Amino acid sequence: MSQAKTGILLANLGTPEAPTPDAVKRYLRQFLSDRRVVDTSRLLWWPLLRGVILPIRSPRVAKLYQSVWMEEGSPLMVFSRRQQRALAARLADVPVALGMSYGSPSLESAVEELMAQDVEHIVVLPLYPQYSCSTVGAVWDELGRILAKKRQIPGITFIRDYADEQAYITALANSVRASFALHGEPDLLLLSYHGIPQRYADEGDSYPQRCRDTTRELVSALELPPEKVMMTFQSRFGREPWLTPYTDETMKMLGEKGVKHIQVMSPGFAADCLETLEEIAVQNREFFLEAGGGKYEYIPALNDSPDHIEMMVSLTEKYR
Repeated sequence: MSQAKTGILLANLGTPEAPTPDAVKRYLRQFLSDRRVVDTSRLLWWPLLRGVILPIRSPRVAKLYQSVWMEEGSPLMVFSRRQQRALAARLADVPVALGMSYGSPSLESAVEELMAQDVEHIVVLPLYPQYSCSTVGAVWDELGRILAKKRQIPGITFIRDYADEQAYITALANSVRASFALHGEPDLLLLSYHGIPQRYADEGDSYPQRCRDTTRELVSALELPPEKVMMTFQSRFGREPWLTPYTDETMKMLGEKGVKHIQVMSPGFAADCLETLEEIAVQNREFFLEAGGGKYEYIPALNDSPDHIEMMVSLTEKYR
């Protein structure tokens, strides 16, 4: 019996195609229209989104994108493409496609790319280390919509998350150690995860626990005392309560306390993007320093580092 040909689909959130108000508006419209992201009544949400949020937010966010845009394009896309190429090089006989929940390349185009290569089994790896209904759930939903239109569907293996997988923790720990070697060991290592509404967690989303799992395993791997590590949540949106403590408010509090040296990592991001390169590396650094803090360094995402690619190899190995 011949073995089915397997391909790998790397999935991530997505990004505007250009750092312009129009491109950002198109991207935000698709992103903020997903019920997995915002589940407010459509009767209330559509007028607010289209009449207030998109016209006001798009030009402002476009300027932020301009500040981090790379020569090759959006940081998230640049690093995601590098990840795709590096993984494909390591798995010479296994096709690797990249798809985004929002924007281009779409998840549908990634599925089509793999099936055009006669792939019969797709291993889907959403690059969200900690499961959330608003990220991993959105990938699952979109895959269902894509496959519902097909007469012939491939076998699917869906990797739900990898918050405490050894290869992921090792990659994070090595990244932290490299930063400590370069800048000196800080008084505090702050782990900033993307937030979600507290209500989502109350309704059953396991995301906060998965963040705690990553933090626990990383602290253990680094052999750091608990008082030298703090976990916070960034990037809240809207008025309802999100997971706490909030990263920006924590930065101000630490600065006011006169903490001399902190380093910040965002373990929930597989690739550097606007939320890390601008929000964490720039905005929150300013909050900390202006409030009286000392040294501040941002530890980059794992991006296309060899450790990160090896983690992807390890995660998908038993399904290939």
